[in-house]
Amino acid sequence: MSLICSLSNEVPEQPVLSPVSGCIFEKRLIVKYLHESPTDPINGQPLTEEQLIDVKVTPLGKPKPPSATSIPAILKMLQDEWDACMLHSFTLRQQLQTARQELSHVMYQHDAACRVIARLNKEVTAAREALATLKPQAGIAHTTPTQFVNEQSIQAAHHGIMTDVSQTSITTAEGMTDEIIQKLQDKASILTQLRKQRGKRVPEGLTTIDEMKNFRCSATHTALHSASSPGILALDISPKNSSIILTGGNDRQAVVFNKDSEQVVATLKGHQKKVTHVIHHFEEDIAITASSDTSIRVWHIPSAQCLKILKAHESPITGLSLHPTGDYVLSSASDTYWALSDLRTGKLITKIQDTTSQKGLTCAQFHPDGIIFGIGTQESVIKIWDLKECNNVADFPGHAGSINTIAFSENGYYLATAAEDASIKLWDLRKLKNFKTITLEDRYEIRDLVFDQSGMYLGVAGTDVRVYQAKQWDLLKVFNDHTAVATGIRFGSNANYLASSSMDRSLKFYQQLTQE
Repeated sequence: MSLICSLSNEVPEQPVLSPVSGCIFEKRLIVKYLHESPTDPINGQPLTEEQLIDVKVTPLGKPKPPSATSIPAILKMLQDEWDACMLHSFTLRQQLQTARQELSHVMYQHDAACRVIARLNKEVTAAREALATLKPQAGIAHTTPTQFVNEQSIQAAHHGIMTDVSQTSITTAEGMTDEIIQKLQDKASILTQLRKQRGKRVPEGLTTIDEMKNFRCSATHTALHSASSPGILALDISPKNSSIILTGGNDRQAVVFNKDSEQVVATLKGHQKKVTHVIHHFEEDIAITASSDTSIRVWHIPSAQCLKILKAHESPITGLSLHPTGDYVLSSASDTYWALSDLRTGKLITKIQDTTSQKGLTCAQFHPDGIIFGIGTQESVIKIWDLKECNNVADFPGHAGSINTIAFSENGYYLATAAEDASIKLWDLRKLKNFKTITLEDRYEIRDLVFDQSGMYLGVAGTDVRVYQAKQWDLLKVFNDHTAVATGIRFGSNANYLASSSMDRSLKFYQQLTQE
């Protein structure tokens, strides 16, 4: 039950009791009344302020009056809410900016850490390669062919000393001795007789033209060389075992790959710059590589160890070719010199400067008989040299642009050349003239030419990979499987398959797929 003031009929904030009438009054009102009339307002009897009795009750809170009862009140309420939202949004933006600055700082620290890790990994890789080059060759003398390693290198291998360290600075030419000239002449006579015996017979088991037209890409391998320096620059196939492939890459390594088992046989590390040329020996498990670091290295494939380092040039190697004897290697460089080195001893036999070439040599290739060889120049001229006399015996002008590659046919009659003019020229070595020019598309780039062992097919690697029929020079097949320029092309035994390398880091094989 609530108390009611007898004067205002409302709930009093400070209730007092009149002892005269026994009624409840609001103290504030009854005091004012008594100041005017000192009597009880109910019965009129005398009453003073001191007689009032305070009533102890629980204080009541006044309810808030409704504020949203008008449009201005509603607008003010909405304005207050908007202001509160804006203040909260401003606080959130400040917190977001602070978080972004902290995240940017952390990401910068992470990027710096990644760069440091990458640099350390590169240094570790370089240290490992240097260690692999300097690793002792203990036991190699027992696995290396005896005719390739002399007594000094055998003793060095037993004592754990690199056989090539003491032979890296040999640059003094010994000259073409009568013994070497006689050896070259005897080999040429034998090869000439063998070629005459083969005559015009087509080798048994040779891939036919119709089969060549049905070649398709049968396998692709992209994991042979490092992805950090992509690109395979050189390619060769072992003449003794056509399932063994040798590649040289932009990653300063050469890789020996088995096509049948699809396994890497050996990784040859030691060059300081990209490997631009590779050759697999005719009969032995030996690889020869040339690099932009001006050196030529001879490797023993089963042990992946370097046996010799040939330092015949002082500028990047641009051409490499193995003599049919298997004992000598021809090299050309951008310093206008070509050189002949002994593969067995690592010694330089002769080094000749092409005085008519001012811009440097671009490629080198032995004739199948080994008595003459071709040199390409940056002046668009192919020069034929006599190895015995070390004389320039013929020049083949006609191209426009630097010569990129040359290839002799197996019968020794034809020479195929390519330059930066997007054309292939065929030369008759008996008549010393150009008898055929194959003009390709504009800006077509040619990186490699090769005849198969029978001389029936000519392979071209460049903007694409293509095969021509020799003598008729008809285009048989074009392969567009590479995603970058093709750098090398080789035929397998009896042209039963085709291999190509590319700057897209892939090694591809082409052959006639079995019909199911």
